[in-house]
Amino acid sequence: MDTIVKLNLQDEITLDELWSLQHKAYRLEAEIIGFRDIPPLLETRDMLSRVKEDFYGCLDDNEELMGAVAVMEEAPGKLTVTRMMVSPDHFRQGVAGRMLEFIFARYAEMEQFIVSTGKLNVPAVTLYTKHGFIPAGVEEVAPGVELIEFHKSGKIE
Repeated sequence: MDTIVKLNLQDEITLDELWSLQHKAYRLEAEIIGFRDIPPLLETRDMLSRVKEDFYGCLDDNEELMGAVAVMEEAPGKLTVTRMMVSPDHFRQGVAGRMLEFIFARYAEMEQFIVSTGKLNVPAVTLYTKHGFIPAGVEEVAPGVELIEFHKSGKIE
């Protein structure tokens, strides 16, 4: 059974694995949405080591990084899923869904969860919708490239 753990980006091996995973996953998204300048693809290892997000990794029984999710509380009570990535070797195995459920449980006190993805990234749009996110707006980030922002209610007072 896989395990989800907080990732230490100051550990060189962890950083290398995460950077490699990020590039594999986001290169595929870039192809899907027809936009190569996705911010995570422009990051160097050094830039990644200094980000303010909290990263969690989904490890298989051999401690291989199958996927990772990053979050940041950008406003009180609002948690943004800033990155979601799954190794192409582990697509369609429920890794992203398990990571989302982990985040919902880990940050159960949040009032709202926010995530964005390319409008043409049908697998991601399907994933977020399946897990209770509702489209909240569309923004054109480059000619012909639109991002959908999704919101999901958190704790109920």
